[in-house]
Amino acid sequence: MIVAGFGYRGTTTPEALTEALRLAAGTRPVDAIATPADKAETPAFQSFARALSLPLRRVPAQALEAAETLTQSSISLSARGTGSVAEASALASLAPGARLLAPRVISTDRSATCALAEGDPL
Repeated sequence: MIVAGFGYRGTTTPEALTEALRLAAGTRPVDAIATPADKAETPAFQSFARALSLPLRRVPAQALEAAETLTQSSISLSARGTGSVAEASALASLAPGARLLAPRVISTDRSATCALAEGDPL
């Protein structure tokens, strides 16, 4: 199973999220999307999620902090306790042993990040 994890600023748009997914996945199919539970209901993310019609995984803060990420953003560490919200969201939504397919990518406007992880479902 492949999950696309997302991190984003409050100013992001559905278009920026779509671009981040395209940059991360290319033509690779994605089975679900994931983001922190407290951000999953933002209008931009909800619009993006509805357009994809994929299962949405809402990741608790504790699970984000426990994930080992490839990227170590000081801003993300300070705000969320993880080096990459996108990478941690993808990993935490899969069973232990999941792996990142690559470091997270950033949308052109720098408002959204996306990372793919592969593993067994929870």
